[in-house]
Amino acid sequence: MPENKAGSKPATAPKLHHATFTTLRMDEMIEWYEKVCGMQTLFHSDEASWLTNDEANHRLALLSPPGIKHPTDKGHETGLHHTAYEFDTFDQWLNNYIRLRDLGIMPFLMLDHGITMSVYYQDPDGNGVEIQVDGFGDWADSKEWIAFSKDFAENPIGTWFDPEKLVKAREEGLSFKEIHERARAGEYEPAEIPEDFLLPEVW
Repeated sequence: MPENKAGSKPATAPKLHHATFTTLRMDEMIEWYEKVCGMQTLFHSDEASWLTNDEANHRLALLSPPGIKHPTDKGHETGLHHTAYEFDTFDQWLNNYIRLRDLGIMPFLMLDHGITMSVYYQDPDGNGVEIQVDGFGDWADSKEWIAFSKDFAENPIGTWFDPEKLVKAREEGLSFKEIHERARAGEYEPAEIPEDFLLPEVW
């Protein structure tokens, strides 16, 4: 038998399944993720909790082991910047922004990345949470675009937008494609452009 040298990566790649955070605010974190991401809490204790928002047994785990402490400069430390959740349609995504806005939960970043339109929130511990919709409505198309588009290569971070301007544009009858193109072109920029996309320091 010939030797198979094609072993540098698995034949079948594992899929990203869940994220785990340590926290000293178990109840607040659970309430927030239920509200913002539609999580169902399957197990909730002071020490550990498991939540999901689809068929998986869990997509988020929260642990509160003895001895943990709050970060000292989370917004400027290396590590995980955010986790992301995706809606299937633009209307679902924008309706969710409106729902959270009406609950007093506002994003700190709003960016049209081209591949996605995204609003970023912070959970009670200051972790970033991106809520997005695919910019093309199709992963195959957005995958090709991120790999080969000159537009993305020149501006991979994206264009800032004011979500209220998107709400108004939809009310005026514009389609998702039109809104996405205009946002990417800078037509819906906010009155003030953030200086960066770092996590705001909550500590």
